[in-house]
Amino acid sequence: MATPAKTRRLLAELRRYESPNVTFLDPAGDWPIVWDRARGVHVWDADGKKYLDLTAAFGVTAAGHANPRVVRAGQKQMGRLLHAMGDVHPHALKARLARELSRLTFERWTRRQPVATRRTGKTIFCNSGFEAVEAALKTALLATGKPGVIAFEQGYHGLGYGTLNVTHRDHFRRPFAAQSGGFGCHARFPVTEAELAPSAGEIRRLFQKHAIGAVLVEPIQVRGGVRLPAPGFLRCLRELCSEQGALLVLDEIYTGFGRTGHWFACEHEAIVPDLICLGKALTGGFPLSACVGRADLLDAAWPVSSGEAIHTSTYLGHPVGCAMALTQIAEIRRTRLVEKSARLGRHLLRILEQTLTDARYRIAIRGRGLLVGAELSKLDGTPATQPVLDLVKSMLHAGYLLLPEGTDGNVIGFTPPLTITAAQLTTTVNALQRQLRANTSV
Repeated sequence: MATPAKTRRLLAELRRYESPNVTFLDPAGDWPIVWDRARGVHVWDADGKKYLDLTAAFGVTAAGHANPRVVRAGQKQMGRLLHAMGDVHPHALKARLARELSRLTFERWTRRQPVATRRTGKTIFCNSGFEAVEAALKTALLATGKPGVIAFEQGYHGLGYGTLNVTHRDHFRRPFAAQSGGFGCHARFPVTEAELAPSAGEIRRLFQKHAIGAVLVEPIQVRGGVRLPAPGFLRCLRELCSEQGALLVLDEIYTGFGRTGHWFACEHEAIVPDLICLGKALTGGFPLSACVGRADLLDAAWPVSSGEAIHTSTYLGHPVGCAMALTQIAEIRRTRLVEKSARLGRHLLRILEQTLTDARYRIAIRGRGLLVGAELSKLDGTPATQPVLDLVKSMLHAGYLLLPEGTDGNVIGFTPPLTITAAQLTTTVNALQRQLRANTSV
């Protein structure tokens, strides 16, 4: 498909002035599009073409693109206080959001426990998701005195220098290995019951071999290919961490705020972490993330500020981000998007299993809530990487935004805004099946 003239001009300008490693520009000229505006579940490109978004812009726009209430909250705050002073002079919304995150996590998780074991949470605000993970890693070191971190194969936790130690893929790690701290080690992420015991044994051996202060895990590996853990795995990690005196850190940057049909994915196994990392859907579109931990843990680990914080940033707890986050959380609650995600997720799994078929491939469907993956493999079991890339491109040309996931790029990911309808999901799956049949190149 020929790229329209306006898009060609904009991409040429980007190629001229942006670092070449950032935006992939397909030599064929049919990827990417240039976004111009978005609203609800739709995106329009620079040439005016409309697309149904099945990505929610990496899961960010849970309450819909440009949700009117969230936008108004940001606009109102920009007119009142556009910027504050990070760790020096606070603003009221930072306290309100920290209180809301405590109520939504530790207070809600432990409210039915005996009074002595109920917990509140405290927050370290950050900007991007990887920064929240690095705040958690620092907390674990301060709390335990142990530098080692167990993470998992095919896991993704961001690309900062700290998180490169725990993100698994060599594609990201190898170019910077000479400057890596090397404190992370990786265990297998079990996806079947048969893999659970061997993985637990491997984790125990890592505890014996290294001074481990934290276990870091995604409750569902999203960029790893929408990989669901074996039943009981998160409970196993909770027990191991409690036994070994390590902190359980959950990276819920992608899975949080209703994405999996619960407020947080850890709730599928009813486990309580020591620290949880949040971002993406927290604000609906403003750079703000958070590391939320047990209040007693953060109070013991971090020294009281003497006027020079040892972990901070200029934009810490940005007032516009806090205003949008408070409204985004209220919108998810008001419109019952968590429950809707669970319901529509079951619908999406069902129609994918019923509709998506092709004799050339093995197709595996999996997911929770509106976090679903369709994995294509060739009949010999090898990943169908190129066919999936071609499918995602052909769907783009047909007006649907999808992304490939997984180390081999052979998983079609579905992470739409939680405001999408069952009819729109059905239309998407039917279009995907047509493209699968029509494209002989795949």
